[in-house]
Amino acid sequence: MLRIPAERRGRFIASRAVALALLIALYGVWHGAPRFESLLQAQGESRVITTAHLIAVADGKADATATLQKLIDSGKGEIALPKGVYRLTGSLVVDLDRVGFTSISGNGVARLVMEAAGPAIRIVGTHDGTAAPHTVKDNVWDRQRTPLVDAIEIVGAHPEATGIELLKTMQPTLTRLTIRHCLHAVHIVTRNRNVQISDCHLYENRGVGVYMDGVNLHQINVVGCHISYNDAGGIVCRASEIRNLQIAGCDIEGNMSPDTEPTANVLLDCRNGSVREGAIVGCTIQHNHDSPDSANIRFLGKSTEEPQKVGNFCISDNALSDVRVNIHLQHARGVTITGNTIWKGFDYNLLAEDCSHLVIGPNLFDRNPDYRPPNSTNGLVFRDCSDSTITGLHVFHTLAGEAAILLENCRWMNISGCTILDSDGAGLLLRDCDRCSVTSCVVRDEREDADDAPSIHIEGGRHQLSGNMVTGGIVK
Repeated sequence: MLRIPAERRGRFIASRAVALALLIALYGVWHGAPRFESLLQAQGESRVITTAHLIAVADGKADATATLQKLIDSGKGEIALPKGVYRLTGSLVVDLDRVGFTSISGNGVARLVMEAAGPAIRIVGTHDGTAAPHTVKDNVWDRQRTPLVDAIEIVGAHPEATGIELLKTMQPTLTRLTIRHCLHAVHIVTRNRNVQISDCHLYENRGVGVYMDGVNLHQINVVGCHISYNDAGGIVCRASEIRNLQIAGCDIEGNMSPDTEPTANVLLDCRNGSVREGAIVGCTIQHNHDSPDSANIRFLGKSTEEPQKVGNFCISDNALSDVRVNIHLQHARGVTITGNTIWKGFDYNLLAEDCSHLVIGPNLFDRNPDYRPPNSTNGLVFRDCSDSTITGLHVFHTLAGEAAILLENCRWMNISGCTILDSDGAGLLLRDCDRCSVTSCVVRDEREDADDAPSIHIEGGRHQLSGNMVTGGIVK
């Protein structure tokens, strides 16, 4: 038998390897990258997901789940989806601590169709700290911060499909998304910090547009979004601990259905939990008065004994209309409502129940004759409220019956500088109130069919100086 010395045998094997590599390279250049990679795979190398592979599963027929998950798991980080429709039969899980920084973008031309229960994209971090920098561990900064999902459409094709779920993330950023036909569009759970949601269309989902569900969350900004026709609410917090919730420059409308439980375009349900330190500013919030007990903005606190669980909030410079109740506050403390234009509250424009430390006004409560139907009552009711200021309201043509503004069983309320015009019943009615002051209000009704109700009326309570006081103003 011919024996080749070990040294020559090594050089021979090495030269064959070089020749094989050169042959593979030439083959790849001549026949294209996909075949080149196939040949590499045949030689035992790991397969790399390329644009060609993504295009192959973006026909709306192939199951793209495994391909996209492998691309995420590769740690590539920057994932750009070519134009097409990607069918998913399971959630795409971005395990940030394992794969590192990740962004997923469709540049406005990629659609994910979720055909299973659960989120199309689930982003999972490990952040257990607060928003304070010293509580953020090194692995969060080094591998997890600011996961980004941008410019993708997500469509639900399963009754329990969700758009995006965030769990223990730090600085997640969702931008330019369209999410529709899902259960919830954005589902925020467990614990998260510094959430940014902007320039998104969260439209026609069976559940909620932005759902903060049993989450501990500080710092969330929802800005410049169109959140509409979600059956169970637009922006909803339940059983959560939220601080610093900013909602600005959004169009939020029609997020309720006659077939669902009473909800709101913005609902902070703090009967179990708390939401404080926030603002709803510069939004158009409206529709749909056909849904029972619908509201544009609804804050539900815990109880009379603990009314402080929802509050420290500012509602300013919004346009609110066309629901049963435009603003509903229950067991709330520390809410400022100013600079809003409000109309078509079919039960109430403003209903405050068992609230304290409210500052209401100036606001416009109008009835534009171009808007139909014309039968919204538009009344303002304060019931069991205390320690609050109502000033500078402009109220026109309410059909509330008893009064344009009704205070019932209230105490230590300061009402001043209000203009109440052409409304049914009394302009201002205080019933069973104590230590309330009414000053410098203008109340007028010059309609031909005006009733004989007094402009300002007090029923029950005490009228002497130590009780209720009415001074100044003009009434007719």
